[in-house]
Amino acid sequence: MKKVLVIVGPTAVGKTDLSLHLAKQFNGEIISGDSIQIYKGFDIGSGKIKDMQGIKHYAIDCLDVHDNYSVYDFQKLSRKYIDEISQRNHLPMIVGGTGLYIKASLYDYEFSLDKQEKGDYSAFSNQELYDKLMEIDSVSAQKIHINNRIRLERALDIAANGEVKSAKEAKQQHHLLYDALIIGCTMDRTILYERINQRVLMMAKEGLKEEVTNLLANGATFDNQPMKGIGYRQWQDYFVNKKSEEEVIGEIQKCSRNFAKRQYTWFNNQLNVHWVNMLDDKAINDMYILIKEWLDGRI
Repeated sequence: MKKVLVIVGPTAVGKTDLSLHLAKQFNGEIISGDSIQIYKGFDIGSGKIKDMQGIKHYAIDCLDVHDNYSVYDFQKLSRKYIDEISQRNHLPMIVGGTGLYIKASLYDYEFSLDKQEKGDYSAFSNQELYDKLMEIDSVSAQKIHINNRIRLERALDIAANGEVKSAKEAKQQHHLLYDALIIGCTMDRTILYERINQRVLMMAKEGLKEEVTNLLANGATFDNQPMKGIGYRQWQDYFVNKKSEEEVIGEIQKCSRNFAKRQYTWFNNQLNVHWVNMLDDKAINDMYILIKEWLDGRI
């Protein structure tokens, strides 16, 4: 089986710096497992890497704002990159915080929605879509956030075309397709939340508002998929004079903290993660030993 090193965790926890160090030490190439960084122009709000330090990165700056990007698309793209990187005898690394994308890449998930009819849900609110999904597939609904409209619509489409999403997933074996080692970056929540707050303030200083302004000026709307990401969708009320810039920044901080909490819950329930305290030198050293043993086939 091809080996794949995976680095997961929330924003501001230190994934980027760690992934660069590991890529240099273990001859790795990095595939972004983020759902927004693949879009051109979405740089500050997505925390896109500024200095790749000579390490090859993939799934970054590939799509325009009007393009759609699904978990199925990432599955195909990431597996293509894994094959190509492995053929060069380099180590494929997936780095990111979009858990479903990462799991779909590593496991035997099958997607056939691209061949199915898609419904028109434009007249329905997120709450109405969520309530409808609760009626027909409560198991799936409980796993989807009410504001994740794309996933809500996808689950409804699957149900409308036959068997509900949860039943389809239950039939799959969920076998790993790769020899994957999943490293999770963590730290004390109080410290992490403060780092998230500071990260958002830094984004504001770097020109996040101006980035969103330029995107809108160049044809983007808040209905576009990447504009629904944290750091972008919160600006909608600002541009219609319903919220101040300070209120928007505060909302981004709050949404980012809440998302970090949900990410930890999801990763703990869905993946076999080796958690590493990024503020503990011994834990980091033990992680390097673990990776070396895994690469040598000793674990």
